Amino acid sequence: MSDLYCVFGNPIAHSKSPAIHAAFAAATGQDMHYEARLAAVDGFKPAISEFVAMGGKGANVTVPFKEEAFRLATRLSERASRAGAVNTLAFNGTEIFGDNTDGAGLVRDIVHNLGVSLAGKRILLLGAGGASRGVIAPLLAERPASLFIANRSAGKAEALAASFADMATVNAGNFAKTDDMTFDLVVNATSASLSGDALPLPNGIFAEGCVAYDMMYGQSETPFLAQAREQGVVQRADGLGMLVEQAAEAFFVWRGVRPATRQVLADLRSKLGQ
Repeated sequence: MSDLYCVFGNPIAHSKSPAIHAAFAAATGQDMHYEARLAAVDGFKPAISEFVAMGGKGANVTVPFKEEAFRLATRLSERASRAGAVNTLAFNGTEIFGDNTDGAGLVRDIVHNLGVSLAGKRILLLGAGGASRGVIAPLLAERPASLFIANRSAGKAEALAASFADMATVNAGNFAKTDDMTFDLVVNATSASLSGDALPLPNGIFAEGCVAYDMMYGQSETPFLAQAREQGVVQRADGLGMLVEQAAEAFFVWRGVRPATRQVLADLRSKLGQ
């Protein structure tokens, strides 16, 4: 039998992970089967137990189970510990290894796919939730000039910034605090694009040559990227590349093989009509 992997979520029918990992397996000659599995909102732990009993080797974890996966893991990678959330699980006997590949996926998409070096850049991260927490350490590892976390609640942003103070000075505040500041990279890690909401961004935050990046993606332009376009930002990217790159990182964790991503990403964009 092929080695069994899956992605857990609720909802999960929309997931592109099975197609992505099927493409990776075919390209690298790995004998594995990957599927999407719906877990009840209050039934994640039993779903994991059932999957392991079936012979499951590993799993990706998406909304709303990343923090529960963090608590379920018996061993954590350093980046998962930093993130306080897990999106990749590997099962070995009684051990449940938890990792977080989101930040690595974001950085790889920006640096390798978009060709943008983060060293010395002024970065603005929008949002102070789990999506932000998962990418801060990988962003700081690229040695930017500065990182500012902006959130509707200044207190939440400041608390998140303080938790990374041992790595670098991270500044934070509400959106209004970014007035009169400019940035080379602005990353939207809020859920605003899912609800179609525009963010209260001051005019002028996008420096000349700035890159606007939305972790969300869809068939049409997200509200955040529309805001960036209206303010003259030329280089704009959605989170589809991050999705593919974090999947490639998870594939490497499981199989010890790093798949090529460019064609897989191009195929996904074609299917979305982008």
